[in-house]
Amino acid sequence: MEGKVEHKFDMKPHEQNLEEYGRLCRERTNKSMIKNRQIQVIDNDRGEHMRPMPGMVGLISSNTKEKKKTTPVKQPEMKRTRRDRGELEDIMFKLFERQPNWALKQLVQETDQPAQFLKEILNELCVYNKRGSNQGTYELKPEYKKSVDDTSAE
Repeated sequence: MEGKVEHKFDMKPHEQNLEEYGRLCRERTNKSMIKNRQIQVIDNDRGEHMRPMPGMVGLISSNTKEKKKTTPVKQPEMKRTRRDRGELEDIMFKLFERQPNWALKQLVQETDQPAQFLKEILNELCVYNKRGSNQGTYELKPEYKKSVDDTSAE
């Protein structure tokens, strides 16, 4: 909404009622600070009074259901061991000869290397495609592509 303020209105209590207004404000503040909740001890602890009414089924919180959903956790995968850097680079070049674009998950499966270690090497050898038809994949840098073409021509 857009608008323009044409009239400003400020209000103050009369000088005569200033003390009375201050007392009213203090009473309001004190009333708001008093807790009106009460604790009641139930003698009959069989839970008959705790049953939900028929119309209140949807209002019950599902905290127990949420807790059950979070319990299934992925099984810990076997730790992958790092290969020699030079050896892994050779494997990477062979993979990129087979296919020009690879997703990180595919490379982790093919090489059986830790994802973080693989990312370090990919940052040196590859370009990450953020847009286009090959979005989310890695592609060899141009300087490495030429060397691969040269070696395959020989």
